[in-house]
Parts: sequence; C-alpha cells; structure tokens
Amino acid sequence: QLQLVESGGGLVQPGGSLRLSCTTSTSTLNSHAIGWFRQAPGKEREEVSCISRSGDNTNYADSVKGRFTISRENAKNTVYLQMNSLKPEDTGVYTCQTSHYWGQGTQVTVSS
Repeated sequence: QLQLVESGGGLVQPGGSLRLSCTTSTSTLNSHAIGWFRQAPGKEREEVSCISRSGDNTNYADSVKGRFTISRENAKNTVYLQMNSLKPEDTGVYTCQTSHYWGQGTQVTVSS
C-alpha cells in the first residue's frame, strides 16, 4: 500500500511562488514515476507535470511550461513541484499520483 501525502499549498498573490511536496511514509517513491495533477472548481482534472523514476525525464503541460519545475530527491523520498509566476488560473487542488495511488491533494489559491 502506498499512501501519498502532499503539502505546500496555500494562498499566494499573482506572480508569487509555491513549492509543493509529495512524499510517503508507507513505502518508497524511488521506484515510481510520479505525476502532479490539478483540478479547478468546475473543471476536469489535468496533468500538470510528471517525472521519471530516475528524474532524468520530465514533462509539463503547455500551460505551465517555463513556470513550473518538477524534481525529486530520492534520498528524502520526496517529489517537488516548484511553481513560479503563479496566475489565478493555476488555482486548484494539486494531487500527486503514481500507478493507481493518489494523494488527498493540497489547495493552491492564486488571488490578489
């Protein structure tokens, strides 16, 4: 069983930054590719970014390219999503995922 836990969300002004973390205490993330998803109110969930097991390969949605950076620190059993130049349309619940395991999500609100 893999329990994913996200943290780092919050309220930030447009143009601000947040760093989200995804970790687990029930297993190891090192052998898993990890994806970050977000869901805004009234919208479908979309994949924001993903990273390979080694961290050598990453992908981003067009809407976040150049602003978000996904990374992993396997020694800390953690995957990060650094979000810069945040926009109101980045608002949503951000969730990390691997295989059929999903975290509970962390709320990100971008508003002035």
